[in-house]
Amino acid sequence: QVQLVESGGGLVQAGGSLRLSCAASGRTFSDSLMGWFRQAPGKEREFVAAITWSGGRKYYTDSVKGRFTISRDNAKNTMYLQMNSLKPEDTAVYYCVVDSHPGLRYNDPHEYNYWGQGTQVTVSS
Repeated sequence: QVQLVESGGGLVQAGGSLRLSCAASGRTFSDSLMGWFRQAPGKEREFVAAITWSGGRKYYTDSVKGRFTISRDNAKNTMYLQMNSLKPEDTAVYYCVVDSHPGLRYNDPHEYNYWGQGTQVTVSS
């Protein structure tokens, strides 16, 4: 059984930083695409970032480019999202996701077959 466990969320002031972690277990994730989605109250789930198995390709939504950095440590089966210069509009529940058979639509939530339970990020103004 695959488990994705997020941690690192919390409350931070605008301009601050947080680092999210996602620990994966239950199987190996070679060749998988891992990523983050977020969902704010009353809004649809939104793609944030994704990273290939090798780490050679990283994808970001425009609103976080230059502020967020995605990375992964395959030896630890763990993925990270370093979030800097946080804004109130970054407030959301952040979900760790895995696509074990990645295609081309890295920003489509239907592409991902494993989801974590989510971690709350709240940015105060």
